[in-house]
Amino acid sequence: MRKCLVDKLVRYDIHDVAEYIDWSYFFHAWAIPHEFASVADVHECPSCRRQWVDSLDEAKRECALAASSLYDDAKSMLAKCDGTYGVNAVFMLFEANSDGDDIMLGETRLPMLRQQTVGQDGYCWCLSDYVRADGEDRVGVFATSVDEGMQRVGANDDYEHLLAQTLADRLAEAAAERLHEEVRKHWWGYAPEENLTIGELHGCKYQGIRPAIGYPCLPDMSINFLIDDVCQLSRIGISLTESGMMMPHASVSGLMLAHPLSRYFSVGRISDDQIEDYALRRNLDVAVVRKFLQR
Repeated sequence: MRKCLVDKLVRYDIHDVAEYIDWSYFFHAWAIPHEFASVADVHECPSCRRQWVDSLDEAKRECALAASSLYDDAKSMLAKCDGTYGVNAVFMLFEANSDGDDIMLGETRLPMLRQQTVGQDGYCWCLSDYVRADGEDRVGVFATSVDEGMQRVGANDDYEHLLAQTLADRLAEAAAERLHEEVRKHWWGYAPEENLTIGELHGCKYQGIRPAIGYPCLPDMSINFLIDDVCQLSRIGISLTESGMMMPHASVSGLMLAHPLSRYFSVGRISDDQIEDYALRRNLDVAVVRKFLQR
């Protein structure tokens, strides 16, 4: 029987993970182009901010001022919530192997989906391709979740409420980024000498990948039920809806793979034959699988 090698529960304060926030996604949620996320790299003094705005084309300066103001409000909100709210995380490392298009964690089978269109590299990828078939491999499973109370901050103020919600989403992702770094360097320990900047982390310059449930390479949200079976997500306050969506909303779950050639991809179109095969491997009715995959 494959066994669990690591079982970690972690509690992060907001200041522990705030530096890992990818601000481009935060600004995207506010319909501000990602290029203005560079405000996070500018010193907060008025003079430096003014120099940053003036360095841009005149047509972009109004948007830059809006981004600057929003960023300041976001930083203030993070400071306001720090110490009151935080992020809970779980990481488990399993002995694992692949079995065709499935990943085996002990007795738990995680059916994966394979690309049906040949890519530029001449291959149709599946996440199980990055796991050895002989049982001499490891796969990590993780989840992060922001305290539900933070997502109710500013309930009587629409702007503050939306600000808190979008920041909570970013903190869940930021916690996953920090967690993955600690996994690579310490708990799994396959990259102990890694020394990357935040920008390099956001650019995925590390070895391995961290596909979250819902990513194009892992599109079936109902895989969360299988993640729950092995991780007991309730330990960090997560419950699942009938479709496998996580509550609180500001939560992230997924896998960690260490293969040096692993990369992200999109499964793309899922054919009827593949849905039937996937349903068989999931031990579910085809109609149920179609609902989960929205096909």
